[in-house]
Amino acid sequence: MPRILLTRHGETTWNALGKLQGHTDIELNDAGRGQARALADAFCTVGITAVWTSDLARARQTGEIVAAALGLGAPTVEPELRERKFGVFEGLTRAECATQHPEAWRAWLAQTAAPPGGAARELATARMSRALGRIATTHAAGTALVISHGGVMRLWLMEVLGSTVPLIGNGTTFELEHDGTAFRASRIR
Repeated sequence: MPRILLTRHGETTWNALGKLQGHTDIELNDAGRGQARALADAFCTVGITAVWTSDLARARQTGEIVAAALGLGAPTVEPELRERKFGVFEGLTRAECATQHPEAWRAWLAQTAAPPGGAARELATARMSRALGRIATTHAAGTALVISHGGVMRLWLMEVLGSTVPLIGNGTTFELEHDGTAFRASRIR
């Protein structure tokens, strides 16, 4: 069975400020680069043979740091691992979303609508499923490390686990197993 470690990227300045990033392309900050090095240290004995990342800088940079530390080639960039688009919420904190876009924020929290300019949850989870399914079928040997984003990871994991998943912190990792039909997931870090 293919083994995948699904990890959220390291911290950015916007993460530290509590701002929603979505498709806004923000780079890692110093703490995020340190988190990426810590991931490499944590994974040095698990047999990672390939790294896959979203096309956004924060995920790519995390993957590049880990791959270099583990002596692997450059990560494979998979655009479908990209974060969910948050539309008018991008660049705002949760409090700012509630103040500036109260109706959209209430609908978002109730999970009845995407924010204006944002992506529907069903589209985001379908995209993530396609990407992880491709990785599971093309990566047959060893363990693949996949670097993605907290929002889309959380939505996808709730679908797979059938339960609520709390917000996912930077560097949090889930182990995935795919039996050819379905994924199983458990948090390991």
